[in-house]
Amino acid sequence: MALDGIFLRHLKRELEEKLIGGRVDKIHQPNREELVIAFRTRESAYKVLLSARANSARVHFTSVALENPKQPPMLCMLLRKKLQGAKLLEIRQPELERLLHFDFDAVNELGDHVVLTLTMEIMGRYSNVILTDENGKIVDALKRVDAEMSSQRLVLPGVAYQLPPPQEKLCLLNASNSEVVAAVKALPGDAALSKALLSVLQGVSPIVCREIEHRVGRGKDLAVRQMDEEQYFRLGYFCQKLKDTVERVDGSPYLAVNRQKKPLDFSFLDIQQYGTAAIVYEEKSFSELLDRFYLEKDQLERMRAREQDLLRLLSNASERLSRKINAQKAELMQCAQRDELRIAGDLISANLYTIPKGADKADLPNFYEEGTPLLQIKLYPALTASQNAQKYYKEYRKAKTAEEKLTEQIEIAQDEIIYLDSVFEALSRAATSQDLGEIRAELMEQGYIRKLRSKKEKPAAVSAPLTFQTSDGFTVLVGRNNRQNDRLTLKTANNNDIWFHTKNIPGSHTVLVTDGKKPTETAMTEAAVLAAQHSKAKDSSLVPVDYTEIRNVSKPQGSKPGMVIYKAYKTLFVNPA
Repeated sequence: MALDGIFLRHLKRELEEKLIGGRVDKIHQPNREELVIAFRTRESAYKVLLSARANSARVHFTSVALENPKQPPMLCMLLRKKLQGAKLLEIRQPELERLLHFDFDAVNELGDHVVLTLTMEIMGRYSNVILTDENGKIVDALKRVDAEMSSQRLVLPGVAYQLPPPQEKLCLLNASNSEVVAAVKALPGDAALSKALLSVLQGVSPIVCREIEHRVGRGKDLAVRQMDEEQYFRLGYFCQKLKDTVERVDGSPYLAVNRQKKPLDFSFLDIQQYGTAAIVYEEKSFSELLDRFYLEKDQLERMRAREQDLLRLLSNASERLSRKINAQKAELMQCAQRDELRIAGDLISANLYTIPKGADKADLPNFYEEGTPLLQIKLYPALTASQNAQKYYKEYRKAKTAEEKLTEQIEIAQDEIIYLDSVFEALSRAATSQDLGEIRAELMEQGYIRKLRSKKEKPAAVSAPLTFQTSDGFTVLVGRNNRQNDRLTLKTANNNDIWFHTKNIPGSHTVLVTDGKKPTETAMTEAAVLAAQHSKAKDSSLVPVDYTEIRNVSKPQGSKPGMVIYKAYKTLFVNPA
């Protein structure tokens, strides 16, 4: 990962300059893999994010406002008890390892001053945040590691803290540039220079190694075995410059973005290897760089983690309904032959006196289809001819009733699947915890989630719809979920406003607010585009969107949230992009 030991050394300097001597004000744990510690110093207040996510582990100042759970996790409450009000004494980094020790002067239960250490380990999927006491014993950790998970290093309360196993690599704080060049030359095989540097140097990321290869080779790929003396000289020169940067901690925060303005990579060195394929910016600080680089990525991951239980619930409900519909359709196909039962009853009734008692079958003329051969009908020997006829009539009525009931049940189940698809779609657009809370409350109201009697919680408030302005000044409101769709369409909007919805596709109710004015063609088109963008068809190239006045939209009694019927509508075809 790009956040290597050298980059972390620069972050350590940045944190030390503002935090040393500051006190812990608040501690929050937004989710199971992140902690946010608020510090207060004489100059200002700062928030530090410690993330142990596998693909975005890091520690830095943050300005991003993270939503916290209503009930803080156990670890969060423990850290508040141990560290609230504690004074930060020192931040330590062993050589160029990807970990930082935060030493705090805290007060224990007896009122004595003790030194507690909070360690941030940045090691990919093994990243962790660990609290140790004054004796080096682990108090607790963000991720506990028992003997089943690792036989080499336990991370459990009461166990002595051990540093991660060291890598047998050269550290630029101790090794000279000539030692680095010699180690590269001694490597067996025909590896690329960047991979060779990665294998011999401690605390450097692939992007730094690629950058050195790019500069040594003047933009060309280099294999170690094919390098000449001039290139080895250049390697020694750039290794010395890298060593100077490490010792002086004078790198700068550089961020590379692609042509679509999406963050691509970052480093403490000026990034030249991408050429014209990327734009490189120098950020104000290393923390601001990381905030920008991980902002969108982390938001998606946080939401996906929170919505996993809802996705599982909806998937199970949809699968169950699909199985139910398939079984009912199979039964319905059997009911389709009910007319044969009625005909059999009629033919038996018409030939009562020709059928001998105890017969197990009878060949009878079919007066419903003249000119056809005799129709063989199965009989029950224990019953009389009249009783056989009545039995066929009874089975016919039973099949007819079953067909009516099955048709009704299949329609109900299909409507329910359509409703679940709308919830799926709303869930895919959920951007905040409040959005998820509203969807969860809706599913609880509909009986998909069991209500806990012991918890007396206030009903989740319905948030405001998304608001947009068309290029010619009209307001467009877009519902975030089904509950909000109902409120927007049935209560908020006026009769003269224009209602939009994707045709036969799950999506948001979209309302063009007219304020008594006639909407322009531009406003109508842009409102239709917004309706398509906030639907399941957002990635399609051409989407049909129905529109009509609000007065033509109504909600059937007893229907699911977000379900409405409408009339006197027209259709626009738009491109969501």
